Amino acid sequence: MPGPGDRGREKQKPKAARKTLRRLLKYLIDYIWIVLLLLLCAFASNIGNLLGPNFAGKAINAASAGEGKVNIDSVMRYGFLMLTAYMVGNILSFFVNIGMMRIGRKVARNMRRDVFNKLMELPVGYFDKHLAGDIISRVSYDIDVVSTSLSADVVQIITSIVTVVGSFVMMCLISPQLVLCMAFTIPLSILFTRYMSRKTRPLYRVRSMAYGEMNGFAEEMFTGQKTILAYAHEDYVCDRFEEINRNAAEAYRDADGLGMTMGPTIGMISNIGLAAIGLGGAVLYMKGIVGIGQISSFILYSRKFSGPINEISNIINEIFSALAAAERVFQLLDETEEVKDIENAEVLEDAKGQVEAKDVYFGYVKNKIILHDFNMKAEPGQTIAIVGHTGAGKTTIINLLMRFYDVNEGSIYVDEKTLNAYTLQSLRKNYSMVLQDTWVFNGTIYDNISYGKENATMEEVVAAAKSAHIHNYIMRLPKGYNTVISEDGGNISKGQKQLITIARAMLYDTSMLILDEATSNVDTATERKVQKAMRSLMAGKTSFIIAHRLSTIRNADNILVVDNGNVVEQGTHDYLMERKGAYYNLYKSQFE
Repeated sequence: MPGPGDRGREKQKPKAARKTLRRLLKYLIDYIWIVLLLLLCAFASNIGNLLGPNFAGKAINAASAGEGKVNIDSVMRYGFLMLTAYMVGNILSFFVNIGMMRIGRKVARNMRRDVFNKLMELPVGYFDKHLAGDIISRVSYDIDVVSTSLSADVVQIITSIVTVVGSFVMMCLISPQLVLCMAFTIPLSILFTRYMSRKTRPLYRVRSMAYGEMNGFAEEMFTGQKTILAYAHEDYVCDRFEEINRNAAEAYRDADGLGMTMGPTIGMISNIGLAAIGLGGAVLYMKGIVGIGQISSFILYSRKFSGPINEISNIINEIFSALAAAERVFQLLDETEEVKDIENAEVLEDAKGQVEAKDVYFGYVKNKIILHDFNMKAEPGQTIAIVGHTGAGKTTIINLLMRFYDVNEGSIYVDEKTLNAYTLQSLRKNYSMVLQDTWVFNGTIYDNISYGKENATMEEVVAAAKSAHIHNYIMRLPKGYNTVISEDGGNISKGQKQLITIARAMLYDTSMLILDEATSNVDTATERKVQKAMRSLMAGKTSFIIAHRLSTIRNADNILVVDNGNVVEQGTHDYLMERKGAYYNLYKSQFE
C-alpha cells in the first residue's frame, strides 16, 4: 500500500510560482526603503568586486612591460586600487547580509502574526480536518524556510545578476574574440537551469507536505503516549512512523538530490568554457592581439561570470523550496474564515436566555445530514438536558447553539432573533461553558480561573474556587493561587483540571450555560458537592446539560432524548419514565 508521501507524489501538481512570489514580496513593502538601500549597497559592492580584476590586469601589464620599462609605482598603485576595491566591496557585502537577515526575521514575525491571527478566525471545522502538527509545521518550519530565503537568496540572486552582466560587459571590452570562445557555454547553462527548475519545483512542494505530515503524526503520537504504552502499541507506532519518515526522506531525496546535480553540471560547463578561453587566449597572445594582463583579467572575469551562474542554479533550488513553503502558508491564509457578522448585526448584551430551534437540519458534510428536523424551546432560566447514546448528536446541538457551525436548514433563535442577527463574539460571550475535554493553559491557577473575566479580583476567584470545591486543594499547594500549571495541566489531575474549569465558568457570569459532562472526571463524593454548586450556578440561567449519568438531570425542566440525529422523546423525568420509552430504557440500563 502506498504511504502518505506516495499519495502526495501522485496527486501533487506544480502551482503558479509567480503569484506566490508576488504575495511574498508584499511583506517587504513595509521595509522597501531599507531594502532599496541594501540593494544599492549590494550593487556598489559588486561594482567594487568587478573593478578588482581590471586593476589586476593593469598591474600585470605594468609588471610585464619588459626590462627597463617596469614602472613600480604603477604596479603598486594598481595593486593598492585592487585591494581597496575588494575591501570596500566585502565590507558593503557584510552590512547587506546583516541587514537582509534582520529584515528576513521581521518578515517571518509578520507572517507568523498573520497566520496566528488567521487561525483565530478559522471555524472549528478547519481544526477538525487538519492535524495540529501540520498546522504547527506551517507556522514554524515553513515560515523559517521563507525567512532564510529572504535573508540570503533575494540579495544574492540580484547581486549575481549584476556580477554576470558586469563581467560580460567587461569581457566584451577586453576581447570580443575571447567572448566567442565561451559563447556556446552561456546558452547551454541557461537552458539547463530552466529545464532543471521545471523538474524540481513540484518536488519541493511535495517535500514540504511530507514534512508537515510527519510533524502532524509525531505530535499526535506524543499527545497519546500513555495510550500507546497502555496498549503496548509501540512497535506499530514505530513502524508507522518509519513509513512516514521514509516517505519524507524520499521526498527530500527527490527534491534536493535532483537539485544538487545543477551546481556540478553548471560547474562542468563553466570549466569547458574556461578551457576554451585558455586555448583561444594563447592563440591570440601569440598573434599579438591581446596581452598577458588582458588574458589574466579576462580569465578572472570569466570566473566571476560563471561563478554566479553556478550560484544562481543553487539559489533557484532554495527559492523554489521557499516558494513551496510559502504556498503552504498562503493556503492557510486563504482558508475560508468563520462566517462574518452580517451588516448591522446587533451586540447581544445581557441576554434574557430564551433559546428556540425550529426545523433544524445539519450535517458536517453538506450532503450527509446528521441532525434531522430538530425542534426545541428553552424559556429563560430553564434547564434543558440532552441525553442519548454516544454519537447520537448531542454535542452537535451544542456546536449549533454556540454557532461553531451554521445550520443547513431551519433557524435557531436567542431572545426571538436568529443567531446571525447578533455578532458572533457577543453571542458567545453570553454563554459559559464547561466541557468534558478540559482546557487549561501554562499560567497560574489564578490566571486560569479568571480567564473569562478581565480584571477579576482575588476575592472573586477564591469565591468561585470555593463554590467548585477546589479551594482547599489550591491552598495546600506551595504557592496557592500563584502556582503555575504546566502546559495542558500536566502537573495536576484530570479531576482537578475539571474543577478549575468549573470555577472559571462560575466566575464568568452569563445568562446561558452549557455543561458537557461537566463532572465526568471527578469522584462520586466530589460530584455530589459540585452538583450542589452547579445548581447554584444554574439558578436563573438557561442551562443546557449533556449528561450520561441520568441521575444528575432528574430535575431538568425538559429532557431531550436524541437518537441518530432525531429527538425521539422529550419531557420531564417523571413524564418520560411513565412512557417507558427510550429514556426509560436508558435510565434503567444504568442501574441494572
